[in-house]
Amino acid sequence: MSNKADFIVVGAGIVGLATAYKLQLKFPNKSIFILEKESEIGLHQTGRNSGVMHSGIYYKPGSYKAKNCKVGSAQLIKFAIENNIKHDVCGKVIVAASKAELPVLEDIYNRGIQNGTEGICYLTSDEIKQKEPFIEGIKGIWVPTAGIIDYVAVSKAFVKVITTINPQSKLIKSCEVIDVIAEIDSTTLKTNQGNFISEKVIFCTGLQSDRIAAKDQLKLDLHIVGFRGDYFELKPEAEHKINNLIYPVPDPKFPFLGVHFTRMIHGGIECGPNAVFTFKREGYKRTSFNFRDTFEALTFKGTWKLFGKHWRKGIDEYKRAFSKRLFVRALQRMMPTITENDVRSARAGVRAQAIDFEGNMIDDFKIMKHKGNIHVLNAPSPAATSCLAIADEIVSVVLN
Repeated sequence: MSNKADFIVVGAGIVGLATAYKLQLKFPNKSIFILEKESEIGLHQTGRNSGVMHSGIYYKPGSYKAKNCKVGSAQLIKFAIENNIKHDVCGKVIVAASKAELPVLEDIYNRGIQNGTEGICYLTSDEIKQKEPFIEGIKGIWVPTAGIIDYVAVSKAFVKVITTINPQSKLIKSCEVIDVIAEIDSTTLKTNQGNFISEKVIFCTGLQSDRIAAKDQLKLDLHIVGFRGDYFELKPEAEHKINNLIYPVPDPKFPFLGVHFTRMIHGGIECGPNAVFTFKREGYKRTSFNFRDTFEALTFKGTWKLFGKHWRKGIDEYKRAFSKRLFVRALQRMMPTITENDVRSARAGVRAQAIDFEGNMIDDFKIMKHKGNIHVLNAPSPAATSCLAIADEIVSVVLN
């Protein structure tokens, strides 16, 4: 196998694969190598999220999130139809459980109008009941363009299309980048499978994005801190209590959407996730620990500033992480009849959250060019929904 390619994409998560797919469409005769450190694709954020196709209603008007979510969702649905990927534009309800939440609900609705989120409308308490009989709320928003999909299936379809267009393009698994040597006309990637060379390298490495950027001598004003999200699921006998997607009114101070009910594309209903600081970036157990990950996070001053601003919220989230009773209590705000007997522990995921030196969570996508290479440094939710639109942005950066 030649060690040279026209493009190399590091990271076979959904953003990296969408980028490779868009590059291959644009340059069908150019070779693309996709380097993935794991033995399979989709083992981290791509395969451990809620599987929701977001509508763009939440995001600040004019932000990359708002623009790319709407454009990306339309592209994603079109791709799913063309490639026979199971999906369902089932809609969701955002529920205000108390009067105190109404101003935030109204702000979300206004953002949705400004973002051009199609078909949104307010729901009365009775109208919420008509859609979701077990849900209690004083007011809600119906978002018909939200849906569910299998993001790992989408990722695999990207690989299939890429290698069909150009058989010289390859997904190389179990290939970890050890060092990055950027020169005037090319970049050499030292990996555990030898050296790979390309004029253009795009790094889409999620939870490792700041570390890979450091290997490329890119000075950053941010640090990646992992936040684990634990899920519960409804037991089969309780699945009738949810029809589609139910979200609470989120805390506007955080980029997390709160514990919610999600109908999964392959069956079942998930509840969650919460969001707690994790002591291991790729750790999916409550007791997961990695010394390097912990040391780097806790010696970064932005982490402590974040903790200082939001310590009460953090303690509440940690309590829920270790208490099924408290987790269910959070769900009871929207579904008072749910009990501990209705749910059981399920999977977990870790979100790569970029934090600046002042302890602020960077809420929008962040893409930087350095020595001809492209680094996707922050791609939080709705990155999966937006992957094809983000890929368009990356391709435009590559070409400039």
